[in-house]
Amino acid sequence: MKTEKPAEIPQSRIFSGSTFENDIGYSRAVISGDFVLVSGTTGFDYETMIIAPDVVSQCAQAIRNIEWALDQAGATLRDVVRVRYLLPDSADFPPCWPLLREAFGGAAPAATVMVVGLADPRMRIEIEVTARRAAP
Repeated sequence: MKTEKPAEIPQSRIFSGSTFENDIGYSRAVISGDFVLVSGTTGFDYETMIIAPDVVSQCAQAIRNIEWALDQAGATLRDVVRVRYLLPDSADFPPCWPLLREAFGGAAPAATVMVVGLADPRMRIEIEVTARRAAP
């Protein structure tokens, strides 16, 4: 009986320049075949490493950071098939809904909201997405 080795799925990594990626050892996103897996992304502006104090501003910046990573991978917010929202305080989620609907409403991905502790007490929301790139 002959067994064939499965074809390797091409992978590549995207780095934003965030100090967290270097300090912890991860990628902003990984492209694996048609899928783009974007790491949990917070409201830090990665150029300045500054984070706004309010959750809505952090949410907006996190979306911009995710959009940048997806763009680098040849995908858009409309390609998102899965999103996870992580917040230390569930009361912070409803104020973000308008931004989230604008960003992800066109894709209507599967979604999960979790109330968790985040790595830095300044962080009020973290968003993780998986997208599937359209075939060329």
